[in-house]
Formats: sequence, structure tokens, C-alpha cells
Amino acid sequence: MKVPRPWSARAWRDTAHLMIGVPVGVLLGALTGVLVVAPPLLLRAVPRFTGVQRSRFDAFLGARIPPVPAPVGWREQATWRQIGYHLLSPAVSAVGAVLVALAWGGAVVGLLAFLPAKIEEPPLEFPLDLRDGKVVAAFMLVGLALLLLAPVLARGMAALDLSVARTLLGPSRTELGQRIETLTESRAGVIDAADAERRRIERDLHDGAQQRLVSLALNLGLARATLTDLPEPAREAIEQAHEEAKQALKELRDFVRGLHPAVLNDQGLDAALSGVAARAPFPVKLRVDIERRTTPTIEAVAFFTVSEALTNIAKHAAATKAEVSVRRAHDRLHVLVYDDGCGGARMDGGTGLRGLAQRIDSVDGTLRLSSPLGGPTTIEVELPCE
Repeated sequence: MKVPRPWSARAWRDTAHLMIGVPVGVLLGALTGVLVVAPPLLLRAVPRFTGVQRSRFDAFLGARIPPVPAPVGWREQATWRQIGYHLLSPAVSAVGAVLVALAWGGAVVGLLAFLPAKIEEPPLEFPLDLRDGKVVAAFMLVGLALLLLAPVLARGMAALDLSVARTLLGPSRTELGQRIETLTESRAGVIDAADAERRRIERDLHDGAQQRLVSLALNLGLARATLTDLPEPAREAIEQAHEEAKQALKELRDFVRGLHPAVLNDQGLDAALSGVAARAPFPVKLRVDIERRTTPTIEAVAFFTVSEALTNIAKHAAATKAEVSVRRAHDRLHVLVYDDGCGGARMDGGTGLRGLAQRIDSVDGTLRLSSPLGGPTTIEVELPCE
């Protein structure tokens, strides 16, 4: 715990938190005790009382206590934990406030011990002779010690209050575990649904728009080859339309292939990456060692990792060669992409690597980038297989 200085804003916020906690705790504790005789009212009031206390911790300590579901019955553990805190809070706040007030007050008294002798005329009515320099020095040393102790004591008592509040007002370990498990399952469901939707879009484009473009390009090519007696402007229009149709078909195929290649579903990661490596404008050495296929989602992430990395190399690295290694070791899929380019790649340098990192994070994977200026660049990715 970092020790706050006596004149720091942190010390005063801790002190204010404890002092305000006394009336707030007494009021809410009294209301909780009174409403025990009216259980339905207490169940409705407890979440509001908890909200007030959470606001106090947020305002003075900057601490956010995770919320829990509003109590819906007396069998809920959250109900009893929150009631327990509201009944216990006055005592915790009072003890902390009294100790901190005595420390601050003692510091003021000790440091100002020289004043009574200067203000009051002899005889000085005080058990100790404050005209004695040694007595005044002792008082001032005690005051200085209390001045240094007060913020530490305030920080400690505020931390104790926060610890009790997090235990009783926040979710329990069981509830946190259940929430994490639920969120993990929900995220996995969303990722799987998004991947399935990408596959559906790829299938629809392949079977629909792409086939229509193929038919259009064939018809225009046939017209271009057979209608040789047309006027020159008409021939030029057909030729231009034919070239545009072929270009649109190429772009659509590239888009569909990047969206979710059908070969990835049919033949697996090895065949899909072989196609990516073959299309690269530089030699790519590919090694894939996977005895057992992973889930479709993990395969898709690994495929797009390699595809995006090779695309970035072609655009920015000025590399003469690259190497890609994919292997499965137990429950982890290891992907490594190396190039001998100019280096200097950064995670914050563009949207490509940042988007790739986000996609890897979405399945609890890790990405490590090594790219010094002058090269080489290495991207290492680990993905969970299950």
C-alpha cells in the first residue's frame, strides 16, 4: 500500500470517506433494523441502501464494487450479505472515524503546543509546564508523528471498510465463477454464430452472385468474339463491359476466399494455407503439423492470422521470402509467421495487426510480435484448441 502524504488529496478523501460513513452507516443501519419488521419493504429497500453505499465508495475512494442481482427472496445469499453490511457498517465506520479523528486532532494539539504559553498569562493552568522547552518539543514530536500516522491510518481504515463492502455488497466467488462461465459460454456462442454466418454468406455469394457474374462474363465474351460486324463504339462498349465483368468476378472471388474459404471446411487448414501461400507474390515455406483438426472457429482464426500476416508482408515488408509454421501441441495451436523484410511493424501502426490481435483475443489466444527496424519480423500466435 502506498503511504499517502498528510497534505495529499488522497489522505483527505480517505478521511472524508470515514467521517461521512458514520452518519450514512448509522442512518441506513437504523432503517435496516426498523424494516426487519416489514420484510417486503426491506427487500425493496436493501438494493437502494446498497446503491448509496456503492456511490460513497465510488465518490471518495474511486472504487467500483461489482453489482449483484437485486434480492428477490430471503433464500438468496446476496440478501443476507447486504443486510449484514448495513448492520455492520456503523460500527466499522465509527471505529475508523474515531481513530482517524484522534490522530488528526492529536497532531494539531501537539504541533500547536507552544501557543498556550504565549497566549495565557501565568500561572498557566495545565498539568504539564508548557513554558518548558523540553515539554513543548516532546508535544511537537508526538504531534508530528501523529500527523504522519493519520493518513496511513485513514488509508488503512478506508481499505478495511472497502474490503468488508466488497465481501458483503459484491458478488461472492461462486457468483463470480458462474458469471465468468456464463460470459465465456456466451462469447463462444457469439463467435461460433459469427463464424457460421460468415460461412453462410460465403456459400450464398458462391452459389448466387458469383455464378451470375460467371454467366455474364461468358455471355459478354461470346458476344465479343462473335459480333465482329458491330460499329466500333458498340464493340468497345462490349469489350469494356467484358473486362469489367471479369474484374468484378475476380474481386468477388477474392472477397469470398477471404471471407471464409470453402476449402477450409472441406479439407482443413493445411489445404487452405497452401492456397494462401501459393498466391503470395514471394516464396513462402509452409509447414503444417496437425494430427487432429481443431474446432472450425479456431481453424478460421489461424487461417486469417496467416492470411493477414502474408498480406501485410506483401504490402509493407519488402520481403524476399517468408516462412509459415502451424503445429498442434496438446491443447494449443502454435502459429508462426516469419519474413526477412524491413521490419518496423507495430501493433499500433495500423488496423491490420490490431484487428488481428482483437480476433485472437476473442478466443483467448495470445499474439507476440518481434519486428525490429531492419527486420526480420516474427509473429507468434497461440490458440486454444478446445
